Amino acid sequence: MNDFSDYDLTGLAELVRLEKVSSAELVEQTIASIERLNPTLNAVITPMYEAARARAADPPAGPLAGVPYLLKDIFGYVRGVRSTSGSKLLEDFVSDHDSELVVRLQRAGLILVAKTNVPEFGFLPTTEPTCFGAAKNPWNLERTTGGSSGGSAAAVAAGIVPAAHANDGGGSIRIPAACCGLFGLKPTRGRITLAPDLGDVMGGLVCEHAVTRTVRDSALLLDLTHGPSAGDPYFAPPPARPYVDELQTPPGKLKIALTRASPTGTTVHPDSVAAVDAAARLCAELGHEVTEEDFPISGDLFAQSFIVLWTAGAALTLDGLAMLTGRVADASNVEPLTLALAEAGRSHSASSYLLATAMLQRLCREVGRFMLKYDAWLTPTLAEPPVRLGHFDAPAHEPIAALTRAAEFAPFTPLQNATGQPAMSMPLFENAAGLPVGVQFAGRYGDEATLFRLAAQLEAARPWRGRVPKVHVTRP
Repeated sequence: MNDFSDYDLTGLAELVRLEKVSSAELVEQTIASIERLNPTLNAVITPMYEAARARAADPPAGPLAGVPYLLKDIFGYVRGVRSTSGSKLLEDFVSDHDSELVVRLQRAGLILVAKTNVPEFGFLPTTEPTCFGAAKNPWNLERTTGGSSGGSAAAVAAGIVPAAHANDGGGSIRIPAACCGLFGLKPTRGRITLAPDLGDVMGGLVCEHAVTRTVRDSALLLDLTHGPSAGDPYFAPPPARPYVDELQTPPGKLKIALTRASPTGTTVHPDSVAAVDAAARLCAELGHEVTEEDFPISGDLFAQSFIVLWTAGAALTLDGLAMLTGRVADASNVEPLTLALAEAGRSHSASSYLLATAMLQRLCREVGRFMLKYDAWLTPTLAEPPVRLGHFDAPAHEPIAALTRAAEFAPFTPLQNATGQPAMSMPLFENAAGLPVGVQFAGRYGDEATLFRLAAQLEAARPWRGRVPKVHVTRP
């Protein structure tokens, strides 16, 4: 069988359409790649092989007809398939329905082959759940994949699939994209529905989408999946035209803000600073106007308010699961950090939760005014390159310390979850050790179009598809 690991989703769909390869062949290659690489990467936790083979035998029509795809094991519900959220509490929980996003992905013609590894309930920016073990970064097996979409990112970086489902509540698309050398766009709040299970999560922090090797795949997937569902509490303003059309449109001269320093005053690694400075120079060379700016809000006030929502979300998760499944969380089935986060969440009064929400909304107004001056805002994606596995381990007597370390590692990404802005991590650079170092561009609310135009221009100017990690399906 020929090797198709260098193709993106769009390219594979064209090969299937032209009958140069069959869907069944692509599915078998994907399964073979998982079987060969997963003992090393631990990226996949739930195979869906027989259903994928059956679907590939008679693939449905659609723009991505017959192309294999992976689902992240948070929110990617498939009827009859277990959905664990990386927790022993749900290790044998089987969904009785499909998520609306899954319906749309399958309507587009994608073949769902497996589900990917995640940290427990997505609360950490590394994928090292006790239940399934750590996912390994294909660039360096001792390093984190990031999280919470770490299994998806590892699989895409390794060439198992060209793109995979991901979602983002504090950076969970952008962080693993940065760690694994991928493109990762967090869309505008409400761009993709969370139906039928949820209206929003933690006041709208969580967004659905994907990690991809190419910008055009991200644009096409968003075209095929965006839009509200009946009963959604709100939704993003509809785009003026398909996102794939934006890729052929020059961005013009953009006004880009540049911020290097951490919003909370924590240390930013020289590699992260070097990457963002190089991105700023590249933008200037392409004709954009880049202006240095301080962080426009109080980072400490933002972090304090965000943590209230984050910990309340942990309490909601465990209390909600107890109500829906009858399963009570305790030390036998839930990790110490999750229990500690939930305990902290339950300690907040209703008024303190509403106050935190009000503070975030006030800060978001300030960011909104800041963005009236700029078309995009450039920062590091992360405060340091991918850290070693185990870096977020915390003492048994103080599990919450892992969250403090997480805030130091990823101080730049959570803001866009609170503001609802679209933001993307781009794999433009790597450090002297050969590790990817991402840079983040945030856009105005509802304006993925400008980000896609800029991303296409930067991808053409500084292409990354030729950079292959140590673990890749084309390598023995």
